[in-house]
Amino acid sequence: MVFKFLRAGGKAGPALSAPAGVDLAAGRRAFIQSVGLGMAGSALVGSAGFSPAAAQTVTDTDILNFALNLEYLEAEFYLRGATGRGLSDSEVTGTGALGAVTGGRQVNFATAAIRNYAVEIASEERIHVQFLRSALGSARVARPAINLTSSFTAAAQAAGLISSGQTFDAFADETSFLLAAYIFEDVGVSAYLGAAPLLTSKSVLAAAGGILSAEAYHAGTIRTVLYSRGLFDQALKISDARDSLDGSTDLDQGIGTSTIANISLTNPSNGQAYARTTSQVLNIVYLNTSTQPGGFFPSGLNGTIR
Repeated sequence: MVFKFLRAGGKAGPALSAPAGVDLAAGRRAFIQSVGLGMAGSALVGSAGFSPAAAQTVTDTDILNFALNLEYLEAEFYLRGATGRGLSDSEVTGTGALGAVTGGRQVNFATAAIRNYAVEIASEERIHVQFLRSALGSARVARPAINLTSSFTAAAQAAGLISSGQTFDAFADETSFLLAAYIFEDVGVSAYLGAAPLLTSKSVLAAAGGILSAEAYHAGTIRTVLYSRGLFDQALKISDARDSLDGSTDLDQGIGTSTIANISLTNPSNGQAYARTTSQVLNIVYLNTSTQPGGFFPSGLNGTIR
């Protein structure tokens, strides 16, 4: 499923504003307190195109916990690559089985700007984890088992970046780290957008929109740096691999060519980002089309949506 780069179109989108009654200047803690959760409402999974392996009724809590699982993955990846250390013990407890993180180490960055990008993104991913955990309270799920070694090798082999029998070390150098980040960075954006229609609380929706915006900044940064390094073929192979996992739809794009940039992953017909269902997201992070645990989450996610 090869994306035609000429599909890339306009990229303008509406600006997000703070929800009424939320004083963003008062700080993150005040924002969390003013947002609250209001989890009484629920939506039928699948009725709005946000469907896990089995149809069920989910609440805002379920959806935020699904997001928390993905934030655990991103935080552990970036923190280990940028600092050599992952989340602290106090940042990973909750309901469900607490899993270990396999792999990951500090990258020997050759470029100061790339290191600075990694440090900033790592810090923000940690804040996303802390934010969701604080908002969920006692309902938050624990960090599931995360694999940062064989998962990247499997993903790289599936994309054709390496041959069978070879390994892909995401932390070997800054180029490997950037390509590894690209494997799942765009997925986070599409996951938050796919969840948006099912959130019943406007305050929770506003908070999720804020995180989505930050994830889009991260994805744009990774895509821009890859483009500046001329890694067009590698990015396209990864995009095609993601597309092969998320079904018959064509929701992915490369970063462009030497003559045409495609920094923003958007629908050329409306300039908006694509949304993915939970099943599509799970297939990508599990690295299979059967929504079975594996890949980056060898024991599956914690929570209702898994």
